[in-house]
Amino acid sequence: MEDLLKAIGNRICARRKMLGYTQEQMSEMMDVSIQMISNLERGNKAIKIDNLLKLCSILDVSTDYILKGEHSDEDENILLKKIGCLSERDYQMVVKIVDHCLESK
Repeated sequence: MEDLLKAIGNRICARRKMLGYTQEQMSEMMDVSIQMISNLERGNKAIKIDNLLKLCSILDVSTDYILKGEHSDEDENILLKKIGCLSERDYQMVVKIVDHCLESK
């Protein structure tokens, strides 16, 4: 269980940092203490379901990703919506990046 909580915490921390949020900002958005965010990220505490739902909404990821590290159809739909908002130039850049990643596998 400890390893699972640490893995969940690592995913939360990585996504928070990727979006440029501080722990303080996350705590304000979730209406919880900074200590709770810190404990979650370090894997010291399990997350309550209502807080998990808030967290996933703020981080714009599915619960599957946070809990299991697996991207779901929901995650893919979120990404597709974002890609659909890009300019043609940026869209082509994303296509090149994806192609590059697939070629290097």
